[in-house]
Amino acid sequence: MTELPYAVIGAGPMGLACAKVLAEQGIVFEGFEIHTDVGGLWDIEGPRSTMYETAHLISSKTKTEFAEFPMAGEVADYPSHRVMRGYFRDFADHFDLRRHFRFGAEVVRCEPLAAGWRVTWRAGGVEQEGRYAGVLIANGTLSEPNMPHFPGAFSGEMIHSAQYRHPDQLRGKRVLVVGGGNSACDIVVDAVHHAVCAELSMRRGYHFVPKYIFGKPADTVGGAIRLPMWLKRRVDSTILGWFVGDPQRMGFPAPDHALYASHPVVNSMAIFHAGHGDLRVRPDIARFDGDSAMFKDGTRAAYDLVIAATGYVLHYPFVDRALLNWQGAAPHLFLNCMHPARDDLFVMGMIEATGLGWQGRHEQAELVARYIKGLRHGHPAAAAIKAEKARGFSRITGGMDYVDLPRMAYYVERSAYRRAVTQRLKALGG
Repeated sequence: MTELPYAVIGAGPMGLACAKVLAEQGIVFEGFEIHTDVGGLWDIEGPRSTMYETAHLISSKTKTEFAEFPMAGEVADYPSHRVMRGYFRDFADHFDLRRHFRFGAEVVRCEPLAAGWRVTWRAGGVEQEGRYAGVLIANGTLSEPNMPHFPGAFSGEMIHSAQYRHPDQLRGKRVLVVGGGNSACDIVVDAVHHAVCAELSMRRGYHFVPKYIFGKPADTVGGAIRLPMWLKRRVDSTILGWFVGDPQRMGFPAPDHALYASHPVVNSMAIFHAGHGDLRVRPDIARFDGDSAMFKDGTRAAYDLVIAATGYVLHYPFVDRALLNWQGAAPHLFLNCMHPARDDLFVMGMIEATGLGWQGRHEQAELVARYIKGLRHGHPAAAAIKAEKARGFSRITGGMDYVDLPRMAYYVERSAYRRAVTQRLKALGG
């Protein structure tokens, strides 16, 4: 009997990692990618990309790259999205991964059968279907905009940051960026240089981290000695005070959470420009009225363009939500990838952690591939994982009390997560 392949949805970095490890483990699979090439959101030309022209990595290259495929020495510490797109294309070439994918193929439905899955995809306007042993969903976490509802009506242009591509969109306009994360700060800095005025509305405060400390990428400094979290927070807060100062002096709201309880903003330029008076920080929006925004402190101002840099929601429209064990804002999965009851459905890359990088995601992919292989061959470690996830489990937070927000619903503590994955990989023979 011919072995059914697994279906891998997406040829971004997570899909590429899945393809690499499945091939290494001898598991037959077929990949589907809506775009004409690999790279996922890092290819600004892709139909689902939410990239913008000035985007760069917020973690340094050595903390982001795949261990088996390091970036070239001449690549900058924080490479641009175009460099990253080239990196993922080179990765696909190096490991001969393109031959496994159908490009220009959009998966529209995944339906479980008595044995295996029916996957339906659209290519060239025509729907086709095939039968697969299982499905690995690797379509990313940053493609479906989280567009908030604002009271009132705005007469100017309002877009989500997913629709922002180039600073030319800002020229000659009074710009308000809504949000306080990394994209919001990047875009408002673009507005400083290209718009008539640049303002930033923040509902809550964030901890800011510079990209460089002592002349080195910030995420490469320290870490040689593992400190308890209470001490790490105290030490790191002191260092950040030296290099960042007090953002509240520049008008930024104070964080309502401890350092590392939410993702930090890796950006020094927003504080720099606020300190120079080129950027004004506003509080949360109360309502819109014509071309004006009224803020919760009673002030108001007029704008031509409002950009909601308010993040993204998880989006798997091709599979029934009931099959993914959703709890709140995210599927509740063992190690953020394995279904508690099914062994033929995996959500890959649904994971965020400060400093996890692509290597941490590669380890997740390798665990799933070795688990599939282990089940086939009756490996006791695979049976142990199957029993463990069926008993019930918690997200691996390493004792961290993360902020209760949708974007944090799949956040894990890096060290605890990688330890959990690598321990099971070792048991599986990885």
